[in-house]
Amino acid sequence: MTRIPSLLVVVLALLVSGGCASRQAPSPSPARTWTTTLHQDHPLVGRIWDVAGGRFVEVDTLRAAVVSTQYVLLGERHDHPDHHRLQAELVRAKASEGRRPALAFEMLDVSQQPTVDAALKEKPDDAEALARAVDWAKSGWPDFSLYAPVFTAGLEAHLPLVAANLPRSQVRDLVMKGPEAVPADVRSRLGLEVPVPEAEAKAVREELDRSHCGELPKEMLEPMALAQRARDAMMADRLLQTVTVDGAVLITGNGHVRKDRAVPAHLARRMKDVTVLSVALLEVSPEALTPQDHAALMGATTLPYDYVWFTPAMPEDDPCKALRERK
Repeated sequence: MTRIPSLLVVVLALLVSGGCASRQAPSPSPARTWTTTLHQDHPLVGRIWDVAGGRFVEVDTLRAAVVSTQYVLLGERHDHPDHHRLQAELVRAKASEGRRPALAFEMLDVSQQPTVDAALKEKPDDAEALARAVDWAKSGWPDFSLYAPVFTAGLEAHLPLVAANLPRSQVRDLVMKGPEAVPADVRSRLGLEVPVPEAEAKAVREELDRSHCGELPKEMLEPMALAQRARDAMMADRLLQTVTVDGAVLITGNGHVRKDRAVPAHLARRMKDVTVLSVALLEVSPEALTPQDHAALMGATTLPYDYVWFTPAMPEDDPCKALRERK
């Protein structure tokens, strides 16, 4: 249940872009304090679903998987405070016992890396100073206070921070001009000229159409799918460029950590012998009582992640109404 961005912002600037188990409802989750409260009594809240194993697991199992995997991709709903708190918890697990994985962010684009490096050199322990340096308040991302726990976890462990996203100007150019908007060597490295299987391309177009309530002009679906693919490819590229001996962690939206496409697919295309862990932090839907029900809401038979940590939901107004009113 991702907040729907403004149609105008998406098209012109793309400022932000998300085994057969029993269908019996799971047992109540372990006690945990939540900032968000919507559907907090849902039976999945607080539970962690191991997709391949078809079972619920304890948080220690997830932490162990995070520690042992080279590339860890942590999804989120961008404005959800509990998602960032849980991400910070997993970053600390990855960085325990002196490990120093790279910590990469979708929210920072590659053009900002020199600014990030300079800010950390001057004030290596000050997350707020970093936010000011990159002008976070004008970035279009949710308030920095939501992301502060994740940045703080990284700074406390002295992790290298990586700006992972494409610059917005390049994203906009890709939407308006196509693949030729980026240099040929970049197109090749990111795999933008590699044909996409039609089934995957169709699924992405349908997801974009659905997420914009059918209000997006049909002729924009393919260009926006290209931009989404380029962003996924760049984030994978940055992970490969900056990974340390202790691995790398990516903070990004749930849509970017899907195993059936997105960043995991680009990592697999570029490097055959890497281990990748995809973790989605997912709001519960009141009409979906099992993991399989939530997969069905995505048009899938299984959830497209390695692990899913279910959380309460964030209240929001009807996003489709907001889009229609902007037309």
